[in-house]
Amino acid sequence: MTAARPIPADELRAAVDAVRPWLTGHAEQPPRAVLGAAVKTSARWLAQQVPGRSVEVRVPPFVAVQCIPGPRHTRGTPPNVVETDAGTWLRLATGTLTWADALAEGRVSASGNRADLATHLPLSPLRAG
Repeated sequence: MTAARPIPADELRAAVDAVRPWLTGHAEQPPRAVLGAAVKTSARWLAQQVPGRSVEVRVPPFVAVQCIPGPRHTRGTPPNVVETDAGTWLRLATGTLTWADALAEGRVSASGNRADLATHLPLSPLRAG
């Protein structure tokens, strides 16, 4: 398997900017390809910035990535899994939803002692300001 090319911050911002009106409630859900591009690019950017294989981040049906340094998982269901829907993931990635609020509201499932993305979200190029 060849390594994926690095994702530049401007590519991440462009992919997510295409769905921001939907995230803020000012537009209908974007086409699947546009939404998928935003989810895949942002999840892969996280994995690029926090490389590792101890946590699997799943945003079905679009992407699953492994990240966070620590013990590597190779078979079966990983012990550290984060799973959420596309809208919640993108709101976490952009900072319009906090990790604590997403957990409290049941919008994200995080199992395992390493499955805490609070220090990695929002993604730095997507932070407001």
